[in-house]
Amino acid sequence: MSKIKVGVQLHPQRVSYDQFAESVQACEALGVDSVWNWDHFFPLYGEGEGNHFEGWTLLTAMAALTERVEIGTLVTCNSYRNPALLTHMANTVDHISHGRLILGIGAGWFEKDYVEFGYEFGTVGSRLRDLAAALPVIKTRMGKEIPAPVRNPIPIMIGGGGEKVTLKLTAQHADLWNGFGPPDTYAHKNRVLDNWCRELGRNPADIERTVSLTNNDSVAPEQLDAYVEAGAAHLIRMTAVPIDQDEIEALAAWRDQANG
Repeated sequence: MSKIKVGVQLHPQRVSYDQFAESVQACEALGVDSVWNWDHFFPLYGEGEGNHFEGWTLLTAMAALTERVEIGTLVTCNSYRNPALLTHMANTVDHISHGRLILGIGAGWFEKDYVEFGYEFGTVGSRLRDLAAALPVIKTRMGKEIPAPVRNPIPIMIGGGGEKVTLKLTAQHADLWNGFGPPDTYAHKNRVLDNWCRELGRNPADIERTVSLTNNDSVAPEQLDAYVEAGAAHLIRMTAVPIDQDEIEALAAWRDQANG
């Protein structure tokens, strides 16, 4: 069995850049394996308008602020950028980070981003069709990048739990999958992904299974153990900034004990 990893998704909302940067560096110092942001244009929770920073620009700073952790956007909205441009952006961040980038991507869902920035929201189906069309473009463009990626190819993470389309796309194209709990739901989605892999001739073990831990999840060992039992190999705590350092420290300690 591969070693368990833990990460933190820092929410780039209602904070200053300096506060966000401090939390990025604190997470690395606390020993996590990965640090993430998100790809939105407005706060997702809290009252009224508030500070917010763009995901990929911020990801460049995260690459420069850290030395060891993997970094990524959990996850990029496919609708917001031409897929070839996104690949070029990813390659640039891959080089800035010396090969630590994970290219997270999904179909998109937050209507306010689309409306306020002039994107066509469409339907769930149209957004999934756009994602299906973009993924081969990304993989082809990655093979044409000059210079080539440091980590070649850059691993692709697909986020989402749709059983008919999203998990099939994951089996076809992804190196990592990100889903949500609770653990019994996550276990079911994992089995669906395994079945798609077998149907498409893909080894299920080739896809790293990650789970986002929301406010409904604790970092109590029994909760984390339940996710591992459900198939998770990389557990990512979603959190506001500034972070609860004791919580992140406990998460890293649990990982170390789980890995023996």
